[in-house]
Amino acid sequence: MGIRALLVSLLLPGIVVLLVLDSWNDYRTLVQVTSDAYDNSLLEPARVLESSVEFAQDLTLRVSAPVYAQVLLESRAGLRKYFRIEEIDPPVMPGGTRVPPQGRTLLGMPDLPRPGIWPMVAGEPYFYDGVYRNDPVRGVAIWRDLYYQGAHRQVLVLVAESTGPRQAAEERAWRQEFLRDGRMVGLVVLLVWVGVALALRPLHRLRKEVRERSPDDLEPLDADRVPIEVAPLVDAVNHHIARYRDMLAEQSDFLADASHQMRTPLAIMLTQAQYALRERDPERMREGLQALIEQLKRTRRLTEQLLTLAHASHDEAAAKQDVDLTALAHAAVLHYLPLAREKRQDLGWQDARAPGLRHANTVLGNADELREALSNLIHNAIHYTPRGARITVSIEADACSVCLVVVDNGPGLAPELRERAFARFERVGAGKDESGSGLGLAIARAYARRNGGDIELGDGEPNDQGSVGLRAILRLPLAKQAAQAATSQTSG
Repeated sequence: MGIRALLVSLLLPGIVVLLVLDSWNDYRTLVQVTSDAYDNSLLEPARVLESSVEFAQDLTLRVSAPVYAQVLLESRAGLRKYFRIEEIDPPVMPGGTRVPPQGRTLLGMPDLPRPGIWPMVAGEPYFYDGVYRNDPVRGVAIWRDLYYQGAHRQVLVLVAESTGPRQAAEERAWRQEFLRDGRMVGLVVLLVWVGVALALRPLHRLRKEVRERSPDDLEPLDADRVPIEVAPLVDAVNHHIARYRDMLAEQSDFLADASHQMRTPLAIMLTQAQYALRERDPERMREGLQALIEQLKRTRRLTEQLLTLAHASHDEAAAKQDVDLTALAHAAVLHYLPLAREKRQDLGWQDARAPGLRHANTVLGNADELREALSNLIHNAIHYTPRGARITVSIEADACSVCLVVVDNGPGLAPELRERAFARFERVGAGKDESGSGLGLAIARAYARRNGGDIELGDGEPNDQGSVGLRAILRLPLAKQAAQAATSQTSG
């Protein structure tokens, strides 16, 4: 559903209901005002006729209606008035609500309908509805006591008129209200339609601008030219464009670095192969082929690391589950133990957790990615420390996080160079092996961050050269269940 249709469907029912209620109130008020006006037009001739009844010399009643009373009672087109003056004899005693008895007609229409039960209060008008000669009428009745020389008479003055003009006036008022409300609803729909069209113009311009862009144009969209309500959406699109731009730049840098790193070993292997082909001595040819095999091994590891780094740098993380870091660290240490023995290095395991937190070693992550991160830390320690060095892998935990620690007593790394060590293809620090690729720490940090953690570098153990080695800490947040259990044990 479009915005126009949605706004109209949301606003129109409420507006219609409000207009109907407002029109109904206006109509009832107009009907009341009209009824009061017509009732007052009935009351005036009734008062005149009431005052025109008087005693004659013989104490009988007579009616001497003035001329203007006759004018008020004359029939006009669309307005018919009827009247009757009757004498009630004997007089009715006042008090209570009753039906007045039939009296003698002094003047007017004898069959003019009278009101039913009504409070007979002298001088107080009483309005009623009736039918006279198949004509709906509205009437007013006035009861009056007359006294003269001890004589007591009562008269009932009735004046009625056709309700046709009233109904016509009410119908006209209703039609006017209906037409006015219809115009109002139509105007609201038109304003909503035009208003949405005007409000969407900046979006149409933005759509045209995006469509006319070249594929490599990744500049952010202008959020100042769109409505305030749409600005968050444009900001989100700009955020996505910025992430995509950064990803493309990172991929471009990665491809450039990878091609540069692969060019050197390929050139070396080509030279070694050509050298082996030129040799006639089988022993020297064998040496050349052996060197070629070693270079192929290094190139294969470089290729594997490049693929691993490409996977680790991807934003979408793999499926996560509870991972026991103790078992993962044990397996990693056993896997690299033969490599450490080749360099006569002491690779060992130490559980440095506090006794009360020995169960808190479970994290929510991907086991393969965490194993790769820890393996790179251990491999780096073995690769960059000299023969006879000591390397210790341990696990530490507190109430919120768990740490896998790889510490050595090798040449270490200056504090100002430690952050640079995480850059791709960076081989920094004293004692670095030029044959390395400089990807181990970059891969480890990428996998750590994909699993909600990070890697820190600090001072390791002291060595014989008077310096300290390197301490690599893989810090990960505890799984929720393990963190709650650790907190409860600590508080207990």
